[in-house]
Amino acid sequence: MKAVLKILCALFLLSAMPALAIERWQQLPDPVPLPKADKTGTAPVNGINMYYAVYGSGPPVLLIHGGLGYADVWGAQVTDLSRDHTVIVAESRGHGRSTRNAEPYSYDLMSSDYLALLDYLKIDKTAIVGWSDGGIIGLDIAIHHPERLTRLFAQAANSKVDGVIPTVMENNTFASYIEKAGEVYKKISPTPTEYNAFVTQISGMWASQPNWSDGDLKKITTPTAIVLGDHDEAISRDHTDYLAKTIPGAELIILKDASHFAMLQDPQGYNKAVRDFIDK
Repeated sequence: MKAVLKILCALFLLSAMPALAIERWQQLPDPVPLPKADKTGTAPVNGINMYYAVYGSGPPVLLIHGGLGYADVWGAQVTDLSRDHTVIVAESRGHGRSTRNAEPYSYDLMSSDYLALLDYLKIDKTAIVGWSDGGIIGLDIAIHHPERLTRLFAQAANSKVDGVIPTVMENNTFASYIEKAGEVYKKISPTPTEYNAFVTQISGMWASQPNWSDGDLKKITTPTAIVLGDHDEAISRDHTDYLAKTIPGAELIILKDASHFAMLQDPQGYNKAVRDFIDK
């Protein structure tokens, strides 16, 4: 009888305990739907067909998604920024609705894709908001083609492979992102059965790139914000601090209670941080 009472008491205590709260930085919300585009299509660049969409009017801003990502992650940012900016979203080679070829991936190649897209759209200069691989692409353009940029908001970017946190693949939120990205790929890619082949191809780049020296970073003259969520799963704070200290005049922005996926977890705060920087 005493044993039964102990079990009943334990069950009562468990039922009375509040469920463990999932912190904002551990969540992976679905993106806000993109508004209706003013113009959309595919641009023939560097041997691929690159998907793009354009919204609104005003000073241009190009939003570049991260690895395995797609344009729709920027739904909340497009909705806000297109009120007074020309907003361009696109999908990197092999991502989303864009095609890929057998050419090995590199950040230089992906940067040249985006520059060719800007040429196709007849946009001489733009601000860039880049997330993860998109931030790295932004840094590549800032190093090699500063004449094409007005400002660079680089979130969760690294300049060396050792800027990546070694345990990132063990993180549940990051694993959920990879799973969701694979599901989206099957729905919208021109090659829906080739997700594994695509991941294998781009992983060759991630194993050794980027690999910029201090001297490369010190060449950057574009006004640059180096941005990180305070709970980022993928990029270390030490590396982020290093980037901010090495790039001349760079501004360090730390997004509160957010991770690698800050644009989804705190769209209002993210949009404010973007506007506070690119509209200076």
